[in-house]
Amino acid sequence: MAPPHPFDPLSPQEISLAVKYIKDAYPGHNVIFRVVTLAEPSKAQMIPYLQAERLAVSSSKPPAVVPRPRRIAHVQFYLGDSSDFREVRVDLGSGERLEESKLEGKHSYLDETLMQACEKACLADQGVREAIELLELPEGAVVCVEPWTYGTDGMRDMSRRLIMCYLYMRLSSHGDANHYAYPLDLCVEMTDELEVLGIFNLPSGVDDRYTPVTEGVRKFDRSKIHGSSEYHPDLVPDRRTSTKPYQVVQPDGPSFHTDGNLITWEKWRMRVGFNYREGLTLHDITYDGRSVFYRLSLSEMFVPYGDSRAPFPRKAAFDLGSNGAGVNANNLKLGCDCLGNIKYFDAYLHNTFGDPVKFPNVICCHEIDDGILWKHTNYRTGNAVVTRSRILVLQTIITVGNYEYIFAFHFTQDACINYEVRATGILSTTPINKGDSVPYGTLVAPGVLAPYHQHLFSLRIDPAIDGYENSLVVEDSIPMPLDDPKIHNPFGIGYTTTKETIETETPLGTDITKARIFKIINENVRNPVNNMPVGYKLVPHYSQMLLAHPSSLHAKRSEFCSHPLWVTRYSDRELYSSGDHTMQSFGGEGIASWIKSRASSPASNVRNQDIVLWHTFGTTHNPRIEDWPVMPAEKMLVSLKPVNFFTGNPAVDVPVSTQEKNKSVLVDDGERNN
Repeated sequence: MAPPHPFDPLSPQEISLAVKYIKDAYPGHNVIFRVVTLAEPSKAQMIPYLQAERLAVSSSKPPAVVPRPRRIAHVQFYLGDSSDFREVRVDLGSGERLEESKLEGKHSYLDETLMQACEKACLADQGVREAIELLELPEGAVVCVEPWTYGTDGMRDMSRRLIMCYLYMRLSSHGDANHYAYPLDLCVEMTDELEVLGIFNLPSGVDDRYTPVTEGVRKFDRSKIHGSSEYHPDLVPDRRTSTKPYQVVQPDGPSFHTDGNLITWEKWRMRVGFNYREGLTLHDITYDGRSVFYRLSLSEMFVPYGDSRAPFPRKAAFDLGSNGAGVNANNLKLGCDCLGNIKYFDAYLHNTFGDPVKFPNVICCHEIDDGILWKHTNYRTGNAVVTRSRILVLQTIITVGNYEYIFAFHFTQDACINYEVRATGILSTTPINKGDSVPYGTLVAPGVLAPYHQHLFSLRIDPAIDGYENSLVVEDSIPMPLDDPKIHNPFGIGYTTTKETIETETPLGTDITKARIFKIINENVRNPVNNMPVGYKLVPHYSQMLLAHPSSLHAKRSEFCSHPLWVTRYSDRELYSSGDHTMQSFGGEGIASWIKSRASSPASNVRNQDIVLWHTFGTTHNPRIEDWPVMPAEKMLVSLKPVNFFTGNPAVDVPVSTQEKNKSVLVDDGERNN
């Protein structure tokens, strides 16, 4: 059996081996495993390995003998209890433990096992049961608990991992009834050892405050009961009948090919990775044999809520660092989440005992039609040539509590990479008394408030544009002066571009008034036609940045959220833009802190260096009634496009679209839906 590629995720056998080495090192101890994942080899090791591999592919010769990087597992675990949190790297070949350390003051992410335990412990607590009893809920009501990671707000000691439990109810025996339609006035603070610290009433009006239930509990207002907040087809059986089946048929099969985690499609070649935190990662991306990107991944996402009344500032979720995109990945279903000829990729993670656990179908790979790629009609002859666009999609979907996030990399035939994020699911709701109103939320049903919030994503872009020494250019389109005698612009319609090459690590702003783009270029490789440096441009998704005040803990913890773009010098250990440990963090660990620590040193130089770009984008979501009871997908798109990378249109050789191949069907005027 061939050894795994250095970028391949750990196999179940490798997970078990890493766990065995740790257990052997601590005989007699209860080891609670939190992370067992691949420690990716250093780039210094990987570059010669990848170059030899690509040379072998292009020449069809055996690869040159280059040392294969060691398989290293990155492991985080509790030794005995949550007060002793440790991290170590383990050489899977020798069992040697590397870089072992205690993670003082740090906390692990919150997983489904702990969430379920919190739900049970919360409902089993005598004080919680008594508070629920005082609500006098309708007969048949089922109380549901939703645990949240505790967003640091300065009101509690963070030495222990804490969980906020918000209470809801459903009035149906159906398990998929929408409990978010009935947020209750109670919340519970707990530790990860399932100890209840306090039971509180939630505020309703602007002037209400968070109070202990010992000061009294408001009875549930039965006039809030309504029947318009369900979404599941069992509970909303009336569905439109006008939509006829739409089937994607590829009679000759897909155009892509997979070999393990290697994907080739058209002129693209890349490797798929997956881990507990980032979920889908992409590695060693080339087009027609030319290096384009070393690694692409979602680094972090931050979802802060804008309701300033305690305890709602604790709703500030790092959905990667504190919850994990990988551990919350969906099992994608054939014919539902993706259409056509689909290749699914499975992943292996683990439970707290260290046993490997299969996560099936966490990534789907398929092709989609994307309309016209290019077309021209010669008006002299009337002849038209049209080519339709085919896209390769690599998609993963995560569910974090109430929300779903759909993450998809789109690879095009004209050598572009688009990263699309869609947010859907159910709004996180809070209770409000009928007759009350607040300026930071939308009423979506009787007694149901959907608070304002933001979704901010950090896309990590590790370029390798014809090599690993790249530069970043900021390019603006600006009007030419009208009254400058040195510049010929008599009609006042001229415009040009300004270009600034960034010299040191820095955050950067977008400017839609100047159509600002960011070019990643290789100054050492020139286009033979125009002698311009080859490159790719980042077309950003224009977004509002974090609304929380810069002095707030929200801002200190989510450093990447203050600017839409950052450029840093590459470092093997800098993967997460808010730092390695976001659970109940206090800040000072992310991208701005890295830059500050290297300021004025040679390590901060980014021109003609191995660089990384970090693009912050997202949406400020002030809910509308149309987002209820389930939200139509909100789409966000970031593009990476070649600029002077080719000598012409790289898609000019894509086959022309013809009716013989496409087999479109003509619809007569008289045809109607049944």
